[in-house]
Order: sequence, then structure tokens, then C-alpha cells
Amino acid sequence: MKYRKFGNTDLLVSEIGFGTWAIGGSAFVGNLAIGWGPSDDNTSISAIHAAMDTGINFFDTADFYGLGHAETLLGKTIANRKDVLVASKVGQKPGADGKVAIDYTKDYIIKACEESLKRLKRDAIDFHHLHVARMVHLENGECIEAMQVLQQQGKIRYWGISLITFHPFPEADFFLKHDLGNGFQLVFNLINQKALPILSQASQKGFGIIARMPLQFGLLSGKIQPDTVFPKDDHRSYRVLPAVTEPILHILKNEVWPLCEKYQTTASGLALSFILSHPEVSTVIPGIRTPEHVKLNTDHLVLLEETDKKHLQALYQTHWLPVMETLEKIG
Repeated sequence: MKYRKFGNTDLLVSEIGFGTWAIGGSAFVGNLAIGWGPSDDNTSISAIHAAMDTGINFFDTADFYGLGHAETLLGKTIANRKDVLVASKVGQKPGADGKVAIDYTKDYIIKACEESLKRLKRDAIDFHHLHVARMVHLENGECIEAMQVLQQQGKIRYWGISLITFHPFPEADFFLKHDLGNGFQLVFNLINQKALPILSQASQKGFGIIARMPLQFGLLSGKIQPDTVFPKDDHRSYRVLPAVTEPILHILKNEVWPLCEKYQTTASGLALSFILSHPEVSTVIPGIRTPEHVKLNTDHLVLLEETDKKHLQALYQTHWLPVMETLEKIG
């Protein structure tokens, strides 16, 4: 495993991190699935241990994943291990009306962080971030004050924001302009490269970058087919739509996957390697459920030639932009 510095912080993070959304298991807010279907806790624990054995030291979670279950499971497995770094998020919760609610008030963020620490069985969260807060929340200022207070109290070491997928990125501009926080989590992958301009700007300002959704809900894993149907307790049942899946898979088959043979790697390996070919990225967090997923996401990384990297970047302009409007709806 290789490691990268997380911006200007003292965190040294594994290039491949562990996304814990899926190990939160089935969860609903009202009738809305907010998980990836059922998971087996014993298998999840084995996956966490396999990840640490492989050298993965960065675990990304949120208090909303499994409505706290992902944090609980992670805390049960790693507790206060000093060689493991944990990132979590705050701001989303079940609403009284049975819908997903957001809360970026100072009191809520502080209270929610303390509850996360209890579930994680840790003294401090290494990187805590606002879970897709919008400009209205940042301009209000309570969420920023809360994170600064938590940092002063030693309950979080560093903090930042998980950006929504849409463009432009006013929240990122706000953070950069006002020198707030230490890092961004953002969507960046082969078919969604809209955050590319943010990478260089953030890196120049000393921000760490976490690349989320590296396999675009599995579309870049090579396993999803146009007729793939997801169960109702998997959020992809209403996000990964056939109207989007078919044209994406067609382009991948003809323009991208031939490179897998050239580099003797897998679809996932190529997708993750493309992201890591951008030195501004600190870590990539594929979702991991099983020890096999750990192996799949770490054994097949390759060093791309510059011409192939440019080819994959160019495809964004020539092929992916036409379907971006639909992709945003499932982002």
C-alpha cells in the first residue's frame, strides 16, 4: 500500500481507503432506502480486518450510514487504534415527516459529533466533514462555528465538507476563499470529472482530497449490465436507471475497457488507477463489504501512461458530458 499526505495536515492516508456506507446495512427513512441492501456484520468485520492487514488505514463513514450502524460496527472493530484514521460526516438525519432532514445548527452538530465519538469508541475524529451542506448553511455560519468549536475542544482533528455532485461548486469556492477547514470529499471518477478544476485549486491551497463514488455506484466495476435490477432496499434501485446505464456501458465497452487488456487489470483497477493518476487526490474510497472487495480494490492498481490518462480525460468532454444531466439526477 502506498500513502499520501492529506493536504497540509499531519495525516498520512492510504491511497485506497475503506468506504463504509454499504456495511451500514439496510436502512430506510420512511419508504426511502438509504443503504445498499443487507450486510452481514461478521463479514463486514472480517473486511475491516482484511483492509488493515493490507495497509488500508483510512476509513470513511457517516452518522447517517445505516443510521449509525456503520459507525457502531467500525468502533467495535477498531476502537482507539492509533494506526487507523477515521473520517465521519454530520448533517443528515431522519425527519419527523418520514423524509430525510438536514440539520446544520451549531447545537445539533456538536451533539451529533459527541454521539459519533461514542459509537466509534474514539477520543477524536481525525477528519470530520459537513455532509453536503449548501451555501445557505455556510453563509448562516452556525455549522462552521460548530466545527471550529469541536476542533478547539479536541473532538475533531481536522474538518471540511463533502461536496454535492453538481457544478459549479460554490461551497468549495467559499471554503477556499475564506481558508476554512482542511479538506474536501468530492465525486471524481472516469465518467464524472466535473470536479477536476477543484482538484488543482484545493491542492494549491493545501486541502486534502477524498475521491468518493470512484466506481459510480458500481457502473465502473464491470459487473453491472443494462438489465441489472436492484432490490428495493438498495438505493441504486432509484438511482441507477436503465436509461442511463445502457449508454454508459456502451461507451465503456468501446472506449475504456480495451485498456484493461493492455494493462492486465480489472475494470475497477483501471477506474481506481485513473483517479490515483491525479496527484492532488489524497485517497480514494470505494465501498467495501467483504474481504474479497479489499483484494479487488487493492491488487489491480496500475501506473497509467500519460497518453492513456489524457485519452480518458478527453472522453469526459466528448462522451460523458452529453449524459451528465441525467447522471446528476442519480448522483
